Amino acid sequence: MSLEISPKLVKELREKTGAGMMNCKKALQETEGDFEKAVEALRQKGLASADKKAGRQASEGLVESYIHTGGKLGVLVEVNCETDFVARRPEFQQLAKDIAMQIAASPTVNYISINDIPIEVIEKEKNIEAGKDDLNNKSEKTKALMLEGRINKILQTLSLLDQPFIKDNSQTVEELIKQTISQLGENIRVARFIRFQLGE
Repeated sequence: MSLEISPKLVKELREKTGAGMMNCKKALQETEGDFEKAVEALRQKGLASADKKAGRQASEGLVESYIHTGGKLGVLVEVNCETDFVARRPEFQQLAKDIAMQIAASPTVNYISINDIPIEVIEKEKNIEAGKDDLNNKSEKTKALMLEGRINKILQTLSLLDQPFIKDNSQTVEELIKQTISQLGENIRVARFIRFQLGE
């Protein structure tokens, strides 16, 4: 016999994840009513279905702006989806606003993803890290592992998609986008952004 799940709990899970009612109910039944495990299960399913949509053409969308209080910092970001219908959805518009705010709050971010970082930038960071004193007495293998770990950390600070989302640090910006993809059923991508800092 399947576990009886209260409609209130299903509604709460739907509000938190944006997943469909039946999917929420099923996730709660599969996790025996454990809310956090159900959130995790839905997130994993959403990320898997979002990955399948990632190759689809996304040429609609909108340009969102964010001006920080005091008017000394501003951001413009282009976020694309597949149809004008989705571009007008409040969930998509909220995502674009959140991404613009994220860029404003992340001064080290200069690229959308790690894949966009030019090789010269990566090489420069490698040279800086390789010259640090604490690597001198390490074996080549240890040195290589430490270097790789440090470079990955640095590259993540430069990449928008790798940032912890400012409104919920338990997920990255990439996971936030994928969650919205699974909710709206269309591929969504950040096309480009620019940050304006007064006097720069």
